[in-house]
Amino acid sequence: MEIRLKRAYDPPSPSDGYRVLVDRLWPRGVKKEALELDEWCKEIAPSTELRRRFHHDPEKFEEFTREYTGELAASDEPRKLLERAGNQQRITLVYGAKDTEHNQAVVLKAYLETLLKRGK
Repeated sequence: MEIRLKRAYDPPSPSDGYRVLVDRLWPRGVKKEALELDEWCKEIAPSTELRRRFHHDPEKFEEFTREYTGELAASDEPRKLLERAGNQQRITLVYGAKDTEHNQAVVLKAYLETLLKRGK
């Protein structure tokens, strides 16, 4: 299974496969129909407290990565997401952040890929 990332503001594509919004909050200015999601998985997003502390500050990304990875490890949501995606060849994690390198979807993708390598 391949995992891709895509901003919510980029148009959906048939090659996206299983599309999952991984933000706790709906992306500003985006209509629900426009995202063409298979699901919105709020529960897999960073906690509100962690999200507010990080505030998309690249200087805090390393600390954010450690803390968010800890939240993911303590949750069943990552495994459940992979189960729901089933036999899809591709999952696209959709997110609203402007910064494409320092956001929760980057951390989540790495975590899910680790789970897949271990066999979930």
